[in-house]
Amino acid sequence: MGISDEVLALLDVKFAALLPHLDERQRRLYLASEAQALGHGGLAAVARLAEVSESTLVRGREELAGAAVMPGRVRRPGGGRKSATVRDPGLAAALEALIEPREVGDPVSPLRWTTASLRDLAKELSDAGHQVSAPVVGDLLHAMGFSLQGMAKTRAGAQVPDRDAQFRHINSAVTRFLDQGLPVVSVDAKKKEPIGEYARAGRSYRPRGRPITAPDHDFTGPETPIAIPYGIYDLGRDTGWVNVGADRNTAAFAAESIRRWWNTRGRRDYPDADQLLITADCGGANSADSTLFKIELAAFADESGLTINIKHFPPGTSKWNKVEHRLFSRITHSLRGQPLTSYEVLLQSISATRTKTGLSVDAVLDENDYPTGRKLTKAERTAAEHRVEREAFHGEWNYALAPDHRPPSEPDQAKAPPIPPEAVRLLTHPALTGISRERFDQLVDELEPCRRLLAEAERLKNKGVNRRGYNPGVGYLEHRHRVLVALLHHRNTVTLTLVGQLVGRPPTSLNYHAHRTEPLLAFAGPDITAILAHRRRSRPPRSLEALTRAIDEYDQGQVRQ
Repeated sequence: MGISDEVLALLDVKFAALLPHLDERQRRLYLASEAQALGHGGLAAVARLAEVSESTLVRGREELAGAAVMPGRVRRPGGGRKSATVRDPGLAAALEALIEPREVGDPVSPLRWTTASLRDLAKELSDAGHQVSAPVVGDLLHAMGFSLQGMAKTRAGAQVPDRDAQFRHINSAVTRFLDQGLPVVSVDAKKKEPIGEYARAGRSYRPRGRPITAPDHDFTGPETPIAIPYGIYDLGRDTGWVNVGADRNTAAFAAESIRRWWNTRGRRDYPDADQLLITADCGGANSADSTLFKIELAAFADESGLTINIKHFPPGTSKWNKVEHRLFSRITHSLRGQPLTSYEVLLQSISATRTKTGLSVDAVLDENDYPTGRKLTKAERTAAEHRVEREAFHGEWNYALAPDHRPPSEPDQAKAPPIPPEAVRLLTHPALTGISRERFDQLVDELEPCRRLLAEAERLKNKGVNRRGYNPGVGYLEHRHRVLVALLHHRNTVTLTLVGQLVGRPPTSLNYHAHRTEPLLAFAGPDITAILAHRRRSRPPRSLEALTRAIDEYDQGQVRQ
């Protein structure tokens, strides 16, 4: 009589619940007892259900019959598969000799590592007559004190004198300023980023099978647009502000970034502040040895009325600067896995940086030119040093720049005043521009992207050229005023001498800006092109009275129509 299906099903359930909790000997004895209880055919049935060999059950039956087993042991001494080193006594020595030329690190240290892969080592051992697999090689290496490791950037360089004391000095100053409600910022420049379809490290979630693609080779050249993010991290408010430069990372760029942050955010967040504390690296554009950086900060102190206090971290310790791990690390996370195809994409990605602790970041584009190669005279260096108030403790790292409250010099008094709004309204009359004031405002907005493109093209054309000392002396005009001057000059409806009298600018300056801006008018709509085709008057007004009469005549003509 065979074993019924019900009994076999019951045994299957019991084996599944009990066997995982038993050791090797206990499983053998239990299965042998169940096979004996089933009688004829039980040995084969139990072996099939438990997925063990019949010889295992026979051995278990013999142990149940009283075969001696040493107490505390599952197997008899010498039982089980022999280790690789026992089967091949020369294996360990062969492996040690094989990795010795590739080994790096301290030979007496208990923690060592090797540069060869496990598969390479296993193949070379097998070729030498030691048949071994890669996993066994890994076990042997671990037993010999080796481990798989990557490189860790933890060495801070040579220990400089008073390194830790400078850290304590900075922390004390930061705490004092924050307790008084004064602004404290950590500043630094992030590495340059190429603008274009270049691959970037990191991963981001995308629809399956639709990754962002990039060329398999990334080559950058002198014509490749670059972005230099200069970060200002406000320790008191946990906010970041990034000035993205498009030219060079110079001392002037670093100081301009701080100036822009103060005029945009700092002045509003700290309306009553009379001091600013800046913590910065000891090298780079904001180097402790840079006289140009001090000159630029002194000019900023004069403009803002702030006393600028600077604390530099010792050389080789830039990673302790707060902007690194509180701002730049988060920005890097936001930029992971996506190409920076334009400056706009970079600005939006940086501005989208957020943390659950409340960090918010603003980013702006800085299209100014920052030429290199500026040489300071001995007089300029002496004057800059007189502005620096160095502390007794490591004055090369800790100093302040107070604002100069002396009356401005003659060139400062000669700065051009703002252009009067009434003059702009008069000059944008349709009698002079040929278009309504509303259409003129639209034209200014339409030409803004073109202005950016032309400015970028000119910047790339002059990239690498030493423009030190270049100053046409024409002064600065806003984009709106440049478009107006170009339009008036092209149509010849009023002389630039009269325009200069109205807006308070020399005619030579207006002529320069007119010629520089007139190419933009080619990008205007067809209505502007038609107006520009009929441009010249034989005798444009040369006085305010003549201009007023011309406008009155135009208005009367419009009324008659």
